This record gives sequence, C-alpha cells and structure tokens, in this order.
Amino acid sequence: MRAILAILNRNLLKLVRDRMRLFMNLFMSVIMLFVFSFVMKSTAVGIANPMNYLIAGIIIMTVFQIALNNSMNILDDISSGFMKEILVAPISRWQIAIGHMLSSTVISVIQGLIIVIIGLFMGLDLDAVHGLDMVLIMILAGLTFSALGLYLATITRESSNFQLLVTIISFPLTFLSGAYIPTFALPKFMLPIVLLNPLTYTTALFREVTLKMDHLSVAEQVKNGIAFQVGSFTIMPWMSFVIIMIICIIFLMLSVKQFSKADFSRIKIFKHGH
Repeated sequence: MRAILAILNRNLLKLVRDRMRLFMNLFMSVIMLFVFSFVMKSTAVGIANPMNYLIAGIIIMTVFQIALNNSMNILDDISSGFMKEILVAPISRWQIAIGHMLSSTVISVIQGLIIVIIGLFMGLDLDAVHGLDMVLIMILAGLTFSALGLYLATITRESSNFQLLVTIISFPLTFLSGAYIPTFALPKFMLPIVLLNPLTYTTALFREVTLKMDHLSVAEQVKNGIAFQVGSFTIMPWMSFVIIMIICIIFLMLSVKQFSKADFSRIKIFKHGH
C-alpha cells in the first residue's frame, strides 16, 4: 500500500509542477464547451437545458481524455530511467500498475471537478446527493480509462506509438458517445457503433445523474439520449453502470497482467540530442 501511495504522490507532484500541461488540458475543455455550444443549441431539440446537457458531456470527456493520456507517465518513467529503480525495489509489479492507474484516476477527477466548478458559474445546478453520485461516476470512469491507457502504453511501449494509438482510439469514441453531439442527432446507421462504444454508457450515466433525469419516464430517457432502444429492449442508465463496471474490471485485469509480464529492458528509448 505504501508503494502505491508513493507513486500516487509522485505523479500528483508532477502535475502541480507541470502547470502548462494542466492549463492546456483545461483550456481545450473550455474551447470544446464554446465551440459545441452552438452545435448543441441546433441539435438538442426537446432538451430542457442544452448548455447543461453539453457541460455534463464536457466534464466526463475531460475525465476520459486525462485518464487515457496520463498513462503516458509510465513511458516517461521508462525513458528517464526511473522505472528501472522501481523495478529493482522490493515491491510487486501489480502495485506499480495500480499506483499509476490510481494516480491517473485522481488527476482526471481533479481536472473534471475544475470543469464542474466552471459549469456551476454557467448555470449547472447540483445538490449534495447528485454531486456525490457524480464524483463516484467520475472515479469509475477515470479508473476504467486509466486502466485502458496503461494497457495501451504497456503494449506500444513507445511514446510516439502510444500518442498515435490514443488519437486513433479517442477521436471516434469521443464523437460517437453523445458528449458533444447527442446520440439521437447522429445518423441511424451509426447506432451499432454508438452502442459498442463504452463512452456512450459513461456519458449517458453521468448525464442522468448530473442533470437529475432519474425521474423521467423510459420514453423521455430515450428521447434525451440517456437510455437506448435496441428493438424491443431498452438499455437503461443502471444497465450503463453495470456495463462500465464490467469494462473496468476487464481492463484492470488486462493492464495488470500485461504490465506484470512486460519486458521493459527491450523498450527503445529515444533521447534528444543523440
């Protein structure tokens, strides 16, 4: 446990020192909020408060992007030689993996909460109960996608390949999740891809809690894009929670297993100036 907390503390200190990276992450979220506010007003027909609907999507996308990209820390540790020092220490590899995933989760939730504060000034309405539920979903999303990020980082084992892979994966996941453009506004032929997207369920569940839509009827939930009609079957928000939990457990197991057997001595390290 001490080793996990040490890795968490170190990565949090790196975040505090790298203020430019923190600023750019938040700046991009604000830019997305500004740009897609115009799109949301024209596509979110029938939604009571389109801006709050968009803000909820931006918050969970911030958590997703930060959790996924922050797995880059492990590649930075490899290139700096810090990973070698950790591996010779008397701690298990699974503890190192958990430490990195936990730190990515905490960092993503912190930055997500900053967007929440901005959202409150823009009219987002939260009470204590829904606020707590919202944070718990952010933690679950952060853990899920930090596990995915660690798995991808361990497989690629090079920063350039990791960044390319993350870009290829995150772009379609983001725009087909309903975060920026409601799923009901997307072309019908995209519905199968939307339903295969884990971010779709994360976004739907987060909106259901953040915007207090739990009182809506099934038909209204489908209309608002927080439930999904598949033939005669309806995927409800609580089912989205179960789906996310299953995905989280799968990637936690995969990432720890992959990290535990990875041969870091064979990773190519590129240094500037050589």
